[in-house]
Amino acid sequence: MDFDAVILAGGKSSRLGGVPKAQLRYDGATLLERAVAAARGAGSVVVVGPDPGTLPDGTLTAREEPPFAGPAAAIAAGLLALGHGGETQDGEEPSTKHAPWVLVLACDMPLAAAAVPVLLREVAGHQDTDGAMSVSGDGRKQPLLGIYRVSALQREVQAAGEERGLVNAAVFRLLARLDLQAVPVPAGSTDDVDTWDDAAALGVDGDLP
Repeated sequence: MDFDAVILAGGKSSRLGGVPKAQLRYDGATLLERAVAAARGAGSVVVVGPDPGTLPDGTLTAREEPPFAGPAAAIAAGLLALGHGGETQDGEEPSTKHAPWVLVLACDMPLAAAAVPVLLREVAGHQDTDGAMSVSGDGRKQPLLGIYRVSALQREVQAAGEERGLVNAAVFRLLARLDLQAVPVPAGSTDDVDTWDDAAALGVDGDLP
């Protein structure tokens, strides 16, 4: 299935004392590296956040406006980057090559890769919907680990921007009008790192590379 990916890596990490989540390490790789790897198979990948350092060739970067404006604003910045990323090597506008689906993934879920193929299979089997959102084993929905129809997501981003703005907007509210499949995903794949206790429970290393 054709999809692109928006990886969110621009939070303030307030409950981590400002230590960038993206640069924490799990199993020998940074959380950002693991998120990029989880998006394997995407046609285009954009990382939204501060300068991420070294990324795989061809990875796009973007920044939400203003910085630290929250995940809804970051999703908008990612979609913009995917639609206006300059020319491809053959000189065509990238928008002519873009996939109809986009994986939205926060970089603070070290085990998210296990959920991505589950979401892809769900969307492939329900292409009349607007996408699929992960649901943890205890029933919590995780909108920042989901696959969404680009046209539907762009529509809601535009409407939110016109109605109330995207700065610090709730992602659940942004997605509220979409027809989404709620998809149970493998245990632990939606576990995220918000605090040092979370990091310790997941085995995430707080020593920066």
